[in-house]
This record gives sequence, C-alpha cells and structure tokens, in this order.
Amino acid sequence: MNVAEVVGRTLAALGADHVFGVVGSGNFHVTNALVAAGARFVAARHEGGAATMADAYARTSGRIGVLSVHQGCGLTNALTGITEAAKSRTPLLVLAAETASAAIRSNFRIDQDALATAVGARAERVHSVATAVGDVVRAFRLATEGRQTVVLNLPLDVQAAELDGEPPVPQLPALSPVAPSAAAVRQLVDRLVAAQRPVFIAGRGSRRAGAELRALAETCGALLATSAVARGLFRDDPWSLDVSGGFATPLAVELISGADLIVGWGTAMNMWTMRHGNLIGPGCTLVQVDLESEAIGAHRPVDLGVLGDVAATAEATQAELADRGIQRVGYRVPLVRERIAREGSWRDVEFVDQSTPDAIDPRTLTIALNGLLPEERVVAVDSGNFMGYPSMFLRVPDEHGFCFTQAFQSIGLGLATAIGAALARPDRLPVAALGDGGALMGIAELETAVRLGLPMVIVVYNDHAYGAEVHHFGPDGHTLDTVKFPDTDLAAAARGFGCTGVTVRTAGDLAPVRNWLAGPRTTPLLIDAKIASSEGAWWLVEAFRGH
Repeated sequence: MNVAEVVGRTLAALGADHVFGVVGSGNFHVTNALVAAGARFVAARHEGGAATMADAYARTSGRIGVLSVHQGCGLTNALTGITEAAKSRTPLLVLAAETASAAIRSNFRIDQDALATAVGARAERVHSVATAVGDVVRAFRLATEGRQTVVLNLPLDVQAAELDGEPPVPQLPALSPVAPSAAAVRQLVDRLVAAQRPVFIAGRGSRRAGAELRALAETCGALLATSAVARGLFRDDPWSLDVSGGFATPLAVELISGADLIVGWGTAMNMWTMRHGNLIGPGCTLVQVDLESEAIGAHRPVDLGVLGDVAATAEATQAELADRGIQRVGYRVPLVRERIAREGSWRDVEFVDQSTPDAIDPRTLTIALNGLLPEERVVAVDSGNFMGYPSMFLRVPDEHGFCFTQAFQSIGLGLATAIGAALARPDRLPVAALGDGGALMGIAELETAVRLGLPMVIVVYNDHAYGAEVHHFGPDGHTLDTVKFPDTDLAAAARGFGCTGVTVRTAGDLAPVRNWLAGPRTTPLLIDAKIASSEGAWWLVEAFRGH
C-alpha cells in the first residue's frame, strides 16, 4: 500500500462519503483510493465547479466536503470556489496533488501553501509515510471541528512511497461544545430582562441550534430573524421576520430597527446583515455570541460579547432565566404577530407589474414559480442584480433548503452550488437561480447535471447584461456597452447539453414547466426567462454602498 491509498482509506474511515473534482495524473491514485474505500466520486467539468459543488454539499448535508485536484493548474482553476468556501468557513478539505520536492523546475510547481493562505484557507501537508495517517486526521479535524477550508498538499513523491504493513486506525475523538462562562450568561440574561423589544438574529453558526433559539426567544419575548445564509431556520414560526439585511422586507426593517436589544447568534453582523448599521436603532444594545473571540466585534462594536457554542449558550441562558423565574412578553404582542402574518413575506408586498409582451417581471415570474414548485426544494442562488427575487420570493422548507454561496460575491457559482446541494439532499427538488452572465460562466456543468441524471430546475433571469452594473452606473449616464450583450438563446444551449429547455416571456409560457414537474423529470429543466429589467433590484442600492 502506498501513501495515496493510505490517504484515501483514512478519509473514508473518518466519514468522507463524497469527493468532487477533476482527475489528473497527480490526484488519480488518491481519488481512486477514496472510491475503493466507499466514497462516491463526482466528476465535474471544471475544478471551479467541483470546488463549489463540494462547498455546497458540505453546507447542505452538514458533512465535510472533499475536493480532489491536480497539482498547480488544478488548484488554481479551483481557486474561486475555494475562496468562497474559506470566507464562508465551510468545512472543506482540498486534496491537492503537489510536485515532488526535488522537481523544482516542473511547470506545475507553484507555492501552494502561499496560495491557500492568500485566500483564507489553511495550508497543511502529508509529510511522510510515517506521518500520513496523523497528517490526514489533523487536516480533517481542522476542517470539521475548526470549521475551516483546508488545503492538504500531497507531494507526488510522498504519495508514491510504500508503507510496510497496515496503517494505524485513525482516531478522532469527539469534542465537547464550548460552554459560555457563567458570568457572561448572567450578563446576557440581565440585558434580556431589561429589554422591551429584543430581536435575535441567527447566522451560519446557529444552523444546528434552531430549537434552542426558538425556546429562548419564546421565554424572553424576542422576535426571530436570520442572516441570508441561515434562511429557513425559523420557517413557519409566527414570530419570524425571515432575513435581516439587504433582503429584509419593509416590516422586518421597521421591527429590527425598532429593537432595543439585538442579539447576534453565530453571525458576523456585517454590513449585509445589518444594512451598514442602519438596522441598529438609537440606544439599541448589541450582543454577539460566537465560538471565536476574533469574530466578536469584528464588524462593529458590541456592548457584550459571549464566547461559546450557540446551542450551549442558549440552553445556559434559558436555564438562568428559569432559575430567576422570568418569562417576558417583550416584542411578542398581538399587533406584531398580526402584522407578521399579513406583511412578513415579500410575496405580501404590493408591486407594479412591469411585464411587457416580450419580458416578464422577475417578481411575477418568481411568485408564479413558487406556486408551481413542490414545497420540498433546495434553492441555490447565483450572484447578480436578480438574486433577491429567488432568495426571498421562493419559500424554503428549512435551513437545509437554501444554499447561498455569496461570501466572495462571485458570479458563476450558482449551477455548481445546486448540483452539490442536490447530491446532499436527493429527497428534494434542486432549484438553481442564475443570471445569464453567471449561467454562461458555469455552463459546462450542465453536462454534469445531465450525466448525473439530476431532476433539477434551472431558472435563468436573462436580461442579456450584467444587470448590477447596468443599474449601478446607468443612472449616472455612463456608457454601458461593456456590460450589455446580445440576447442569448439559453434554452437552445441547454437542449444541446441534453436538458429540457423552455423560453418564458409571459406567465402563459410556464405551461411546459407544469408539464415537466408532473413527471417523469428525466432531464434537468432550464427556464430561459426573458425578464423586464427597467430598474435595479431593491437591495442593490444598499449593496453598492459597500463598494
């Protein structure tokens, strides 16, 4: 057995069940070793797509994502997807072949450690035969327990080295959650008791603590909201405001900015989630709960920082409130509940339909699709002017039904995101929402979706432009020739890949979508929606304030 086989066998034993990638000579043996040990290999058509698939698989499944790439160019091709994962703190392990230490003149040779570090990932390496299992276990723990993206470099000469006998069985003892200090819990409870209008905002770090946060919010009278990446965590809760930040409904903006206490749970409370601080009203107390000390106060000053696991902190806070015999009404008064039921969704907000005979208003389109698509869905959204419509007008069943690879704000990741999420949740209909620019950037992965037989819906909001730039710079009179393009028949392109392609200009054109949904769904469906785009999306003004 050589080291490549040891690495594959060890990762499979630790629980790596899917590996995404593009195979070259450098990662051929380690990928085959993973497959031989029971993992499923998903071949993408580009390493960038493979990286995003692995990222989305990890986010949606709650398991580690694994990416396998060739040395040098395979890693650089994957870099945007790796950067997105690193910025999102996705537990992703990148198996990156590396030129042998003696091959200093190889054309494949680059400083892979520096490359990983530059984008916020952690650089690790398998050093030798003797340390191979320990090196893999260390990288695996850093990724899973440390919530990091780890690039594990696999030098070719080390991969080929032979092992005498059987490798040791990998050991990965479970770690206990980080408990908050008793003093911090008392201070948090003091603030909750004093608050008249508390609001909880839950982020990515809260996705496994929904029940604990709901219970605590009920005790202290808090309204519930999430950052965009945690959307769906409080689905169907009568006190949920859905998403805080640029996507927030007018009612959510009103109620969050009217809070006298905001507690951020596992969220960065960055400029997107807090609308550049505009959601923090005068005199509002700000509390942040996080596992990592450097995250607390990183984006804005807080009045109290609590270091601890979200679920453990919520449980400890609930226990302290119970010991004090406290139950608060807070923000949970009948009028607020009635308004949330009546105004709490973007689908409840009136708008002037801007559809024409040749183009459909994206709101009209998305509301219609929401009624057609089954409730059990997982929605993946690319970046662009259109992105708020599928993000907020499509319902999602829970926090596992929304996959939002937007930390790096790159377009072109949406289709690969949907593929990774689809493999994580085969029980749900995958829905990819893309702009035409992002669709064309990632179009090679249509072949992957067809080859895998994924019954997915791909909605392209086609304004034949980079819409965000059109609406950002157009009002100032700038020439827009560099960001506008001839219309592209994406439905025809999709049919060339083996998809079912439908062009939609009006609501009446959605009949083929109903037929596809009725079954048997043997091919992916791409909807080339020619959208009316006379003005920028509502969230665009807020978004560009950060540029």
